[in-house]
Amino acid sequence: MINRIRELRTARDWSQGELAERLGVSRQTVNAIETGKYDPSLPLAFSIARLFAMTIESIFDPDAKAS
Repeated sequence: MINRIRELRTARDWSQGELAERLGVSRQTVNAIETGKYDPSLPLAFSIARLFAMTIESIFDPDAKAS
């Protein structure tokens, strides 16, 4: 699954640690999501979407494969 987390985070000039704090997860979790090594739970995906004021579908593409 491909996602736009890094793009959205850097556009706001947030570090992985800052994003993690806002989401209530570890920085390692943010890194794993950004690199496609971890797919977030549905509640976490909703939290991410709410934080960026976007839909889940506009952030995550479940049909795309991470490289």
